[in-house]
Amino acid sequence: MFEKIEMMRMARAMGQHVAQRQTVVARNIANADTPGFKAQDLPGFEESYHRSVGMAELKTTSIRHFSAPQWSPAMPRAETTEGESSPNGNSVSLEKEMLKAAEVKRAHELSLGIYQSALTLMRSSIGR
Repeated sequence: MFEKIEMMRMARAMGQHVAQRQTVVARNIANADTPGFKAQDLPGFEESYHRSVGMAELKTTSIRHFSAPQWSPAMPRAETTEGESSPNGNSVSLEKEMLKAAEVKRAHELSLGIYQSALTLMRSSIGR
């Protein structure tokens, strides 16, 4: 039922994107002292979500073809970020990673807020 409501799909997709970005940020922090490790980040949620919505317009010409999937956390790929490298070749800045972690927390709270608002709206529309 919730899959047909665009706002609910968007909130779910945002939550999945935030979870994947948290994984990338945590991996960067864990490898802060690894020689040669390059910091990574995901493209923004808006960019990856719009790209996936455009994919939904693909047509299948045969019953054996796969239909275009809905947004999935596998769609955005971690990209190496440009930054100043330390003498051992590591480009992770703990300050930047902590800022990213704060952004992830804010985005997670936003996706939960959207989801809760939608549920409240649906409950009030059915009279509960």
